[in-house]
Amino acid sequence: MGRYVIRRLLQMIPVFIGSTFLIFFMVYALGDPVAALFGDRAPDPATAARIRADLHLNDSLGEQYLIYMRNIFTGDFGTAFNGQSVTSLMASAFPVTIRLTIVAIVFEIIIGITLGVLTGMRRGRPVDTGVLLLSLIVISVPTFVTGYVLQYLFGVQWKLTSPSVSPSAPLNELILPGLVLALVSLAYVTRLTRTSIAENTRADYVRTAVAKGLPRHRVITRHLLRNSLIPVVTFIGTDIGALMGGAIVTERIFNIHGVGYQLYQGILRNNAPTVVGFVTILVLVFLIANLLVDLLYAVLDPRIRYA
Repeated sequence: MGRYVIRRLLQMIPVFIGSTFLIFFMVYALGDPVAALFGDRAPDPATAARIRADLHLNDSLGEQYLIYMRNIFTGDFGTAFNGQSVTSLMASAFPVTIRLTIVAIVFEIIIGITLGVLTGMRRGRPVDTGVLLLSLIVISVPTFVTGYVLQYLFGVQWKLTSPSVSPSAPLNELILPGLVLALVSLAYVTRLTRTSIAENTRADYVRTAVAKGLPRHRVITRHLLRNSLIPVVTFIGTDIGALMGGAIVTERIFNIHGVGYQLYQGILRNNAPTVVGFVTILVLVFLIANLLVDLLYAVLDPRIRYA
């Protein structure tokens, strides 16, 4: 196991370098940060030259990338165009989005897997058809439509929660945004679990467990569910980074100043240091989540061994 983890960590290095260089190239080579800083106004040549020198924009793209990589290992992700360091923006944005993502993942695990097991064990029955139809509707409706509808119903019409999230973003105010963020993924988790449960129900090891006279709940939890969760765990693991980076719509609807909000502002204002810095952290989140998913396979299926 230890050698496998070391090998995977070494494999992550070229993936990280390639991903961050591609992001760096797309942001800096395909746009002019100095022109974006001044907007419609024509910058003073002397001022523009000084800014380019400070941002190392006169260097080649490769040299700029090497300077960026050297700085991030010291915790310096650059300075946003408003004068605030990108590190301070991360310090305020990531805790909020992490809490929002945790709420969304909890909804996915509890509701999605429960509905998947329920429908997988009752394949072809009315409850199965109803849940499949409902999940298809959830997948088909855009997130911004679902978000505004639930915000109006729960926050404005029924007044069960606040329609917007306060700057401190307490956990109780993130329940509704977390549900909105998780809905599409929750529907996929339900369908994945349902399909996997339905397939494994006919497996030989399940028939053997039933023939031994084991209680039904033990057959489901100890045998059927553990083997059926492998594709679900894969989806949820890769979905963590997608939820954190894809929360732009949800955070805009509920006025949450998290990662999605900062990315939206950075893209809108062509604020290159902010966009590159935040996406760099999201790349790390994806890589670490994939590693943890691979290690979790061995927990779910004892037949899997890593050398």
